[in-house]
Amino acid sequence: MPKRTFVYGAMILLAANLFNRILGFLYQYLIMTYLGGEVYGLFNMVFPLYMMALVLTTAGIPLAVSKLVSEEISLGRPRQAEAIFRIAVTLLASLGAFVSIVLYFFSPFFTERLFPDIRVLKIFQICAPAIFIVSFASAFRGYFQGLQNMLPTALSQIAEQIVRITVGFSAALYFFPRGTEWAAAGLAIGMLAGEAVGLLSIGSQFFLIRKSFSFPAIRSESVSLRPLLLKLWRLATPVTAGRLLASGLSALDALIIPQRLRAAGYTVQEAATLYGQLGGTGFTLLSFPSVFTFSLATSLLPSISEAAAHKQMNQVRVRSTEALRLTVLLGLPCLIIIFYFSYPLAAFFKSANIAPVLRILALGGLFTYLQQTTNGILQGLGKMHLPVIHSLIAACIRLPLLVYLTGRPAYGLTGCALAYVAGFISVASLNLLALSRLTGLPLNFRDFVLQPGVAGLVMLLIFKLLTPLLPDQPFVFPVTMAAGLAGYILTLAGNGGLSRKDLCRIPWLGKFISR
Repeated sequence: MPKRTFVYGAMILLAANLFNRILGFLYQYLIMTYLGGEVYGLFNMVFPLYMMALVLTTAGIPLAVSKLVSEEISLGRPRQAEAIFRIAVTLLASLGAFVSIVLYFFSPFFTERLFPDIRVLKIFQICAPAIFIVSFASAFRGYFQGLQNMLPTALSQIAEQIVRITVGFSAALYFFPRGTEWAAAGLAIGMLAGEAVGLLSIGSQFFLIRKSFSFPAIRSESVSLRPLLLKLWRLATPVTAGRLLASGLSALDALIIPQRLRAAGYTVQEAATLYGQLGGTGFTLLSFPSVFTFSLATSLLPSISEAAAHKQMNQVRVRSTEALRLTVLLGLPCLIIIFYFSYPLAAFFKSANIAPVLRILALGGLFTYLQQTTNGILQGLGKMHLPVIHSLIAACIRLPLLVYLTGRPAYGLTGCALAYVAGFISVASLNLLALSRLTGLPLNFRDFVLQPGVAGLVMLLIFKLLTPLLPDQPFVFPVTMAAGLAGYILTLAGNGGLSRKDLCRIPWLGKFISR
């Protein structure tokens, strides 16, 4: 199998995630324009509990598979890697089927007791079978990621997104005349169809190209299932705890925010609409740069695991520093765009009233991107428990603020955004301190603050100068954004923040630059 760097893998996933995120932007625009915030709000109420059930089902196994497969292959034990994958497939398929069946038949019980709006019953029932599908597919993704081959994951994600949008929006429009809950159920049908196609895609790729990523077996190598199960359990348990915590907090947010908005004086429908706008517009825009940080974190885990398995701590530091620098360089311009153009961007999603909320979220956005990257590094080092502990500490800060500020009429969603920013800063800071302690990670002020900061100021200055000169028309915003990005990149190239070496690492483009 050809050697792949973590940057190469990150770029493969970045291309797929960027394409999917653009499609997702289109999807959100269609939903908010033709269906409204209430439809998305109903669908979004179910999603956190669905994710919690999914975390219980997968139990952190895909990440553990990725780490263990990478380690076993790097140590020349391919049969061990194959055995890990077989165990994971069996466990995930069995757990997924069990949880899906239980949730489907007990959905009326959960709906009446856990959700602030009983209209979500149909949505919950449609989402239940998707848990089995996603669990099954995650075993294949963990295996391929452990081999540092991100292409099958990328292709399956693209197929999944295309089907999700096509089927989801068509079904939602078809059912919309029957009521908002029926339209939201249509979105759930799209999600179920997309997950099914994603499984078919990555499963077929596994059987078609498996030989290309298999290493010759060593006859003397013996495989013992019990130690492998113990390894999976040891690595998966803290990841499960962390994801359960994150999903549980999201589910709690889905209960707290609408209720506190009602306490602030909003009706049930207004609270559902505002909550839908927060997720459908606010977090959709804020999460756009995470197409890179998620890709980077996914690629980092096997890469860091491989270096740590060979006790190459200097390599761990080099890869970690590079990943964090790239996170800052790519995240900062996106946040400047979101902050400066918050009103036209929110208006594009038919949610102009939450533009001030979007600006506040943008101020803490860089910390949430750093959180993703540092989580990937810590997990690659085998410190799966640290992100869990740090998230729990941050939750103790965020939740009281969320309850208090969101329920006050003077704050509402603005207070909600302030609480989220406090949480973002807390987790990222704790992760960075842990990395510095564990690896002696050098965080150079010039590389991480000065160079990107100067480029960001140039970008902001270009926006300030161009905005009064150009007509206030929708087609002008992309032109202004492109000019600002060009200024950002040229400034980075001039002050040394972006080098020829960085460009040469980009797949396909790099081979032309290096000539």
